[in-house]
Amino acid sequence: MRDHILKYTAKLISERSAQAGQIAFAVQDDELLSDGKPFLAALSEKTLSRMNALALVAAVPALPFADFLIQRAACYEHIITPRDTETRTFLHDIPIIRKGEIGSDIVERIATLLGNRKGIVVEGIGIIAAGALTVEQAYINWSSIYHSTFIKYLEDLFENGYMLPGEEEAFNYFRHTQLVPLSSEGLAFRQGPLYEKSDILEEIASVGRYTVQRGLVDSFFGNISYSSRNIIYISQTASSLDELPGCIDPVPFATSSTVGITASSELVAHRAIFEETGCRAILHGHPRFAVVMSMLCHEKESCLVTDCWKDCAKVRFLGDTPVVAGEIGAGGIAKNVPPVIGKTGSTVVYGHGVFSIGTSDFREAFQALVDVENWCRVEYFRLFDEKIGDLPPNLPRNLKECDPSGNGGIE
Repeated sequence: MRDHILKYTAKLISERSAQAGQIAFAVQDDELLSDGKPFLAALSEKTLSRMNALALVAAVPALPFADFLIQRAACYEHIITPRDTETRTFLHDIPIIRKGEIGSDIVERIATLLGNRKGIVVEGIGIIAAGALTVEQAYINWSSIYHSTFIKYLEDLFENGYMLPGEEEAFNYFRHTQLVPLSSEGLAFRQGPLYEKSDILEEIASVGRYTVQRGLVDSFFGNISYSSRNIIYISQTASSLDELPGCIDPVPFATSSTVGITASSELVAHRAIFEETGCRAILHGHPRFAVVMSMLCHEKESCLVTDCWKDCAKVRFLGDTPVVAGEIGAGGIAKNVPPVIGKTGSTVVYGHGVFSIGTSDFREAFQALVDVENWCRVEYFRLFDEKIGDLPPNLPRNLKECDPSGNGGIE
């Protein structure tokens, strides 16, 4: 179990989602054990001992966005509800505990909340997530919450501007110092078309790893496939794109059987894209700025559609890239993406991420994913700067009512 703890601690650091030295795991093996930051390890152990779960991770996010969301929320609110697809599908909402609410019963409160949700945010402490059966599940849930709070904060900041002391300085530091430039430089891609099964499996695994390493996907989100000789090779559902060896399913192109039962939930969409475009490679990632930009619609105040993520029939554009709505799985994505993706090589799904295609190999698909995210970054900051210039100055809110001082109540 300690090997698992070390593995997922390293992943949180390498993905730049958690602060090095501010991470702790607790695991219920033959005995309860923990490792990491002493304070967080003690909290994790005490909490896990009160839960019916195998693992717990508590870590301080690399960015203060989750804490900012708590401070920006009304005092009576005890949940955060991001609008992205992952929150809606996997998390539903994210419980929060304010710093001023931390007391001697904090362990019981955290354990109770985690009994109903995959993770929570505790102001001043970090994100805490549980894994019912594995350490990996705890890591996945933590990463999912980090992704969703990142998306939610950028949305809220765009809508309302700066509201907190130190918020502008923190955001500018993230923007100009912490945000890593995206590119495909230095990556090696096999030239297609590919026919040998071993070559296809190795290339899918390599490109999946690139997608994670370059920050184009969080948690276990995203999927990848290649079509050759009437076989679709596709990543399995809930598989991590940087650990695909052994997790790629060959599915007969025309099958309606259960051969693809472990394949990605997006198998139907992938098959439809192959049929519509004649491409061979498909890559689906969840780059954060593309997700945010897909939900910033200029027509929302005059639009009568309520559930934009599934019911919007309009094709919008981010630059030259079409944006469509649609449910995951066999829902609207499989109907709405194929007709538009062939024109530009990429499509953004509302609140969900980017699909990109390659005519014969993954080089084109990967570059398209990078290009869409880079465009969305530039456009977000351009619109943000323009909008902030038009907003009246936001005086710092009086946060004392929501955030009375407290000693934490945890030894």
